[in-house]
Amino acid sequence: MAKQQDTFKQVIAHAKEYGYIFSSSEIYDGLSAVYDYGQNGAALKKNIKEYWWKSMVQLHDNIVGLDAAILMHPSTWKASGHVDAFNDPLIDNKDSKKRYRADVLIEDYAEKINQKAQKEIEKAKKRFGESFDEEQFVNTNPRVIKYKTQQKEILERLGKSLTDENLADVKAQIEELEIACPESGSKNWTDVKQFNLMFSTKLGASADSALDLYLRPETAQGIFVNFANVQKTGRMKIPFGIAQIGKAFRNEIVARQFIFRQREFEQMEMQFFVRPGDELTWFEHWKSLRQKWHYSLGLGEENYRFHDHEKLAHYANAATDIEFNFPFGFKELEGIHSRTDFDLKAHEEHSGKKLQFFDPEMNKSYTPYVVETSIGLDRMFLAVFSSALKEEDLGDGNTRTVLKLPAILAPIKAAILPLVKKDGLPEIAKEIQDELKWDFDVTYDEKDAVGRRYRRQDAAGTPFCITVDHDTKEDKQVTIRYRDTMEQKRVPISELKSIIQKAIDFRTWMGK
Repeated sequence: MAKQQDTFKQVIAHAKEYGYIFSSSEIYDGLSAVYDYGQNGAALKKNIKEYWWKSMVQLHDNIVGLDAAILMHPSTWKASGHVDAFNDPLIDNKDSKKRYRADVLIEDYAEKINQKAQKEIEKAKKRFGESFDEEQFVNTNPRVIKYKTQQKEILERLGKSLTDENLADVKAQIEELEIACPESGSKNWTDVKQFNLMFSTKLGASADSALDLYLRPETAQGIFVNFANVQKTGRMKIPFGIAQIGKAFRNEIVARQFIFRQREFEQMEMQFFVRPGDELTWFEHWKSLRQKWHYSLGLGEENYRFHDHEKLAHYANAATDIEFNFPFGFKELEGIHSRTDFDLKAHEEHSGKKLQFFDPEMNKSYTPYVVETSIGLDRMFLAVFSSALKEEDLGDGNTRTVLKLPAILAPIKAAILPLVKKDGLPEIAKEIQDELKWDFDVTYDEKDAVGRRYRRQDAAGTPFCITVDHDTKEDKQVTIRYRDTMEQKRVPISELKSIIQKAIDFRTWMGK
């Protein structure tokens, strides 16, 4: 646990030092759980969006994009159930005065038990080597069976308590498991209460006539209320999807773990409309497709796992999370849900407008069912960034800090470095920069010895360094250095564009 915390602190510090993430309004001591993306962070975020958008919209003939407004008619949130049911279970520690989500306290406790099981598995892997049969070991080892059973029982009980809205049992479970306040170690808890997460605001020039509104807590409803508009104007046929990237706002009880849980965040999601009865087939289809998308970035397949929901939301008949192994353990990265026809029917009822599809093949109208994939952009940023940050031992007592971002996502693709700041080398380097910048984000760096510049670009996540030396004036070649391997090659200036392009080719990455 201490090692995890140290690693996480390094991630946060590195993100600030290299212009990725700053505390919002830091000169005024910041604002809790609100962050600004710096010059490199904004670029990385943009590249993640583009990678998702291309794979979701550009590669699918039957998926189109949308950009719905943040402010929506308040009836939207009544229809969706957010006004009445968008709550989290809140619990306070009487001694530390700290506030927590009760369900997260229990889930974190269950995850610690799971980690004990994983340690047993890892020890066995080392002991038995290539002959190790993990499935057999998990199903027969008494300790692993015990830990897995404990975890399952805890989560099943929590799921039932939340479904039944039995908050007294949620508190009882916390007390029975002897869960302590993470900060103080106190076990002196208040009762569990429900807490609505929506931010409210007003629309209008005067207090008397102002309309009470909410900042949207999710982006999905903007898609549902535009279902008929998109379907008719785009002449879309079932099955089809609507994708969107946008901001959402939640007044989280405990917003912590850096950008993992914020009060202002961004979602990338797609609602896929299907025939009733086909939804579970499409649910499995999108589970597979989204897994492939994550794996394509090369962050390590062992860092992902599916977690099926014990407690289903009121609108769902199937739900799973793609969890990622963040520096603080496995947590939800993306949700895939079969939402049935709840949303469209609810908006039909509250608006009085028809939100159905006439299926010419079936010769009838129906309310489509929906399969949703929704990923937190900020969480994806953290997954990419934290898994890329490495401390490497180079031997002879030397180490380097390197940010091995996927090249296709890296903010800066190449740094152009003149070996020295004289003899016409800066001028040649500037010419190369001016040529490459039409196709790639590149930078110019002439300060310090070239070795120190290499290290600086390694830490910033730049995949390539291109060094102009005295021989360049004669042979029109430069030295290109690869961040991940530190390999250096002499190549013609004329080949630089194709080398970089090959490294960030979308077809290559998504074809993995």
